[in-house]
Amino acid sequence: MGTLNMVAQSVDGTLIGADRSFDSVSTDTRRLQSGQLFFALRGERFDAGEFVAEAERRGAAGAVVEARQAVDLPQVEVADTRIALGGLARSWRGQFEIPVIAVTGSTGKTTVKEMIAAILQVYLGATDKALATVGNLNNEIGLPLTVLCLRDSHAVAVLEMGASRRNDIATLAAIAMPTIGIVTNAGAAHLEGFGSEQAVAETKGELFASLDATGVAVINRDDRFFELWCRLAEPARVISFGLNEAADLVAENIQETVTREGFELSFDVRMVNDRVRIKLPMVGRHNVLNALGAIAVTRAAGATWDSIGAGLAAIENVTGRLRTIAGRGGVRIIDDTYNANPVSVAAAITVLAGLDGRSWLVLGDMAELGDRSHELHADMGRQAKEAGVECLYTLGEQACAAAAAFGEGGQAFTDDSELIAALGEVADQGLTVLIKGSRCMQMEKLVRALVDEVENGEVRA
Repeated sequence: MGTLNMVAQSVDGTLIGADRSFDSVSTDTRRLQSGQLFFALRGERFDAGEFVAEAERRGAAGAVVEARQAVDLPQVEVADTRIALGGLARSWRGQFEIPVIAVTGSTGKTTVKEMIAAILQVYLGATDKALATVGNLNNEIGLPLTVLCLRDSHAVAVLEMGASRRNDIATLAAIAMPTIGIVTNAGAAHLEGFGSEQAVAETKGELFASLDATGVAVINRDDRFFELWCRLAEPARVISFGLNEAADLVAENIQETVTREGFELSFDVRMVNDRVRIKLPMVGRHNVLNALGAIAVTRAAGATWDSIGAGLAAIENVTGRLRTIAGRGGVRIIDDTYNANPVSVAAAITVLAGLDGRSWLVLGDMAELGDRSHELHADMGRQAKEAGVECLYTLGEQACAAAAAFGEGGQAFTDDSELIAALGEVADQGLTVLIKGSRCMQMEKLVRALVDEVENGEVRA
């Protein structure tokens, strides 16, 4: 991959010791392999400089540090190892003249990233030609590490970008240098860091602002910040998508099929003179928009309609995102525990309300909503009641506002074991229970409590 001297030159560092070659990069000595370069990152509760000796024992080729450590291992000394990691990734990215697709948004970015990757893998004829972010490694550490995985065998990269404050996306875009960018939407997420939805939209729009005249901005025509993003995208080419007839890509004739085994979503895509029927094993109008965005991106990257159809038809729902699971007593569990904010919870309520039979919602705290937390949780309770949800169980000190707003049929818990005990009494073949909450709430514990252990009943959806 490179040499320590190359690293020192790329990040304005000082090489201490012999120059060595390394084959990849690691920030975790627990997973470090022989021949890797160790970046000693400093966190709020730790200083990885203390682990350089361990990196040496594990066979590291060298270490990037903020202060020289008393070991024989060659080191590159820099002012800030996080900034250096990003700088090295930017330098490495500059060696590849391939399409780089960046995906951000308040909700749906991981799903859209997976859709794009699935389509491109079919189009390119191999899974190893498209580099894609693993999971949601989308921050100032995860994105550079993904970029540093680029190799000559890759024909395209699909990178997810997350943000919790202004300038986060601008920083990541400066590293990734995307040629195609998509913002799925902007809503009330991470408000503690942003303060307002306007600030969220402007920060997501930093992706579009990073594109030059040769770039492509894929913009949600249905989002209220569409005009803002179009301005930020200049001079890049804009492709819009949505249910709005004015969009470049429009979804029509939407059909949702729901069985106890899973979901199917189908719709027509109209783009200029093309009209193509798309099917995918998901549910929800929000996933129509997710798929439209992925289609727009991959068309811009050159994918054929056949590869788009095949890629979306074969995609598996991301774990913790509207996956159906057979629960004890015939209860259908919908696992949507990956994360939660008001936009994604509203979408989940819409899905739940559209299913046959009785429906319950189990909602954990939505984190990082700042001063609007009580208001937004209460809104979710009212929306669930108006949608016809029969019962709402909440977990956490914030989500109790949703139970109160829901009224009759709403119950609030602060202890997950008590909620699990209450849910353990559920045994109704006609009941669907959707479970959702922010990552910090670990709502997957509730899913496990309701799943039939004998059949281990996960059903592919």
